[in-house]
Amino acid sequence: MTASLWDQRIARAEELADSHRAARDILRFYAKIAGLQKIVHAALTSAASPRPDASVLLPHFPALFNLVRRDGPPPLAQSAAQLATRPDQWQPLLADQDAPEAQAFFARALLQPYFEFQASQNTIATNTVQPACPFCGERPVVAVLRGEGEGGKRSLVCSLCATEWEFRRLLCPNCGEEKERSLPVYVASEFPHVRVEACDTCRTYIKSVDLTRNGLAVPVVDELATVALNLWAADHDYVKFQPNLLGM
Repeated sequence: MTASLWDQRIARAEELADSHRAARDILRFYAKIAGLQKIVHAALTSAASPRPDASVLLPHFPALFNLVRRDGPPPLAQSAAQLATRPDQWQPLLADQDAPEAQAFFARALLQPYFEFQASQNTIATNTVQPACPFCGERPVVAVLRGEGEGGKRSLVCSLCATEWEFRRLLCPNCGEEKERSLPVYVASEFPHVRVEACDTCRTYIKSVDLTRNGLAVPVVDELATVALNLWAADHDYVKFQPNLLGM
């Protein structure tokens, strides 16, 4: 992953923060987190070892804690203050998949650039249709629609390493439901390029960013910006297939 892609995420978050009042604080906070992730990724790229292990992330924890204490929402700021005084917990935190949400955020924030770097060093078969990431096995955080011929092609984006892989258009990534009548779609007028793709069989949903409607969209950022769609889905008793970095 090149630095320019991190710059695109940061610029898109700042742009959307100016036009999406409901998600303004979320987007501005994300832009700062993405700036730190860019630094982490650059450090991994320039590391002496071509395959550094996750322990190289430990020196970045203090900067992350300071950022969150200064700019994060109160629950995360409180967790940052507590974790900053417990360096003995940092290494276990990176490996704890069941940590409370307020703590798991800190591991994800550093592991994302780490796994994105690892994915960039490998050849990944992205034409295999499966609901889990073909590189790291994690769930997708958002779907992407791209034009292809007279129709469109759907792919999924990993919540951890950002690998993108092909996935059938009419197929629930959670339970495998493929009947069109059981896979409703909801689009809000204020976000015409982002939609909720739900499943009435397992009551889960994933958001999809249509790049044919907005080629300037950055899927992981536009997904964050559309908080109103999360609220609509929750009101209709759908559960998000995979929360994003901020746990939403």
